[in-house]
Formats: sequence, C-alpha cells, structure tokens
Amino acid sequence: MDPELGQEVPVASIDKELRKLWDADEVRTNASLINLVTCSEQTGSLRQNSAIIRELTREHACRAILVEFDRTVEIPSIRAWVTAHCHLSEGEKSVCCEQIAFAFTGHVTGRFRNTVFGHLNSDLPLVFWWQGELTDVFRERLSSVIDRLVIDSSSWSDPAANFARLNEAVASSTLDLVVQDLAWTRTWQFRLSLAAMFDDPVALSALSAIEKVRIVHHPKHRSSALQLLAWISTQAGWRSGLDLAASRDSIVETFPMESKAGAQILTTLETDPTSAPLGLLEIIAPDLTIRLSRTAGAVHVLRELITPVNVQTSLAPADPDDDAGLVGAQLARGGKNTLYRKVLPRFLELLAD
Repeated sequence: MDPELGQEVPVASIDKELRKLWDADEVRTNASLINLVTCSEQTGSLRQNSAIIRELTREHACRAILVEFDRTVEIPSIRAWVTAHCHLSEGEKSVCCEQIAFAFTGHVTGRFRNTVFGHLNSDLPLVFWWQGELTDVFRERLSSVIDRLVIDSSSWSDPAANFARLNEAVASSTLDLVVQDLAWTRTWQFRLSLAAMFDDPVALSALSAIEKVRIVHHPKHRSSALQLLAWISTQAGWRSGLDLAASRDSIVETFPMESKAGAQILTTLETDPTSAPLGLLEIIAPDLTIRLSRTAGAVHVLRELITPVNVQTSLAPADPDDDAGLVGAQLARGGKNTLYRKVLPRFLELLAD
C-alpha cells in the first residue's frame, strides 16, 4: 500500500478494486461531478498530483485519473493504483472521490488512450489537465473527447511552438473545446482590479491619454505578464506601434503601442526574481497614475489611484500561487473562456516580437 497513491492493482482489476473501497465502509458516499485527468512526464508527478487532488476534492467532487509517463525506459509497462480522497461532512459521514493512478513506461501511443479513457465515468464531462510541454502524446486525438483543457503556458520552453500545437488541437476538436491557461488565471485579480479602478470618473477620463504601461513579473511568469498586456491593449483598442520596434534585454522588454488616435504608448515588461508572479502594473497618464502591486506571497493586491491632489488606496484579493488553488479557481468559474480567445491573437503577436 502506497500512503499517497493507495493500493496497487492489476489494470484489469481496477473497477473491482474500486467497488471494494465502497463495500468496505458503508458510511462513505461516492461523489463525482466531473472526470479530472492529469498528465505529466515529470518524475514523481503522481504523488505531487495526488496531493493536489486531495485539496481540490474538498470543493470539487470528481473521479480523478492521474497519469505519469517515463519514456526513458524502453520496455512498455503499466502500473496502476486506486484510492479515495475523503472529507468529513457534518463531522460524521465521509464524502469521497475516487482516484486512479497510472504509471506508463515505453511507447505509450494507443495504450495511453485506451487505458485512461476506458476508466472515465462516461456520464460526466472531462477536464484534462496537461502539465508541461505539448508532446506527441498530446496530439493522439485527445481533443476529440476533451470538454475542458487546462494548460500552463508559463511552463513551456517554446510557447510559440506549443500554441501552434494547441491551435491544431482546437481546430480538430469535434467538441467546443474550452482551453484554460493557468498563466491567464494568474492575471484574474489584476484584471478585475484594473477594471474597478476605471469605474472612477477621473481614471475613465484619462483613458485616452495613457502614455506608459509598466508591468513587473517573476522571470517564470512572462506569459502571464504578456497576457495581461495583451488584454489591456485589446480592450483599449490599441495596436502595435508602427514607428518603433519592440526591444528586449535580460531585464526589460519594450512593446510600443498606438492608441486609437495614433498617440504613442510605451509599454514595458520587467523581470524581477523577488517578484510575485505578477508584482506590479502601473499605468501613467498626465496627472494620473494607476498602480496595482503585490509582494511575493501576499494574499492581497494593493490598488492605488494617484493624482496631484489625492491618493486613493484599497485592497483586493490576490490570485493563488499554487496549482491546486489556480485549477480550483478555474473549475469554480467555469464558462467558455471567450475573453481568453479574444485576447489570444494579440498575445501571440507580442510573443513573436
């Protein structure tokens, strides 16, 4: 018995062993609203993801299927474990969610799809969390059966190539595949806060006069910073500057923009290894500065609206830093993620600069 993954079982006996879990304790209630599949090629991901699933199932009942690939071992093999994550309800009855874990070695094409998808709860939607690069395994007709795909573009070494693969998957999907990027999720509270700041008439009147935008981010979260800039420029109707080229060094990147009226807007991204994923968003217009800031690990975002005669400050919640919190936030909000699809072309444009 593995303390994290549960009982190792033959693949052919998984359903029988799951039934035994419920037969052994009649006070347990099997709860499930979705299928949640996680896939990773990182060694040790099964146990890490099991800990994440334990947290997620406190709020989101699911049948979880965890998959880890090790293609450095040439001999094909499959190992499987079953367990249940249980949480107390009213101090007595346990509400439990099933978990099946698979470890694959060798060539996985065909075996992966047949084994994993053969153990889904067929009556429930499928949320598929792909961790890491979109390898050839991802392209094995997976999009045809996925309802919601969770990715994290911040983890990609070549975002442009991975987004090209992702676009192929979305185009080939027979379902209305919803893509949820955790890099985009990390911008949620900054986007909400900025929109709230422009409810102020002083800020709204300065919108057309913005001259500078500055974003500070952690080096690992450039995708989130670029997506935040893409959202701002798309919603404001800006376009890439025609007279100035983007520039980049190890710390500061510039992305010149033009307003609808043709005014130049200088936008910069700065990396800071001590920053939160998103540490600062600063928007400057004549006689007005809007500043959203968060220190690493803080549970709030500081909002400041600064004019020559007044400084208004307030606090807003910060987005979670951990994967369980980010995925949980996405599952809670649901939706079709149409705004992400709207912003994506501008993000890809900035990514290519």
